Amino acid sequence: MLADAPPADSSKPPPDLISLLLIVVVAVFWGATNPFIRRGTLGVNSLQADTRLGQIWLELKFLLSRWQYLLPLALNQAGSVVYVFALQRSELSLVVPAANSLTFVFTAISARMLGEQGGSWKTYTGMGLVIAGTILCSIEKVM
Repeated sequence: MLADAPPADSSKPPPDLISLLLIVVVAVFWGATNPFIRRGTLGVNSLQADTRLGQIWLELKFLLSRWQYLLPLALNQAGSVVYVFALQRSELSLVVPAANSLTFVFTAISARMLGEQGGSWKTYTGMGLVIAGTILCSIEKVM
């Protein structure tokens, strides 16, 4: 006879305002830095070396010498640190989908603010649905 499975660990309290704020901060740090990282890498594809190792060295030297790449990358990694704190405060099933889906929204917003080509009505409809879904997930976890 099989023993009953132990009850799921529900030791984490429902997400509070700080938990939700941490998730949004993660999404902002990850999403808003993506277009800046992309811009910081402009020109790396034009580098040419004779060997594979030489190519890797040229690209690393190029990227590590550009503050336009390093600063957004550092902010992006700071978002990863905040992500760990969010995971400590709230359930994995809330933090992961909310942070990852909202990242796309903040990437689109920051890219648009930088003058990159905007999306179609489908893009904005999708962003609205992502936000609505994130809100529904948050409400479900709180109740």
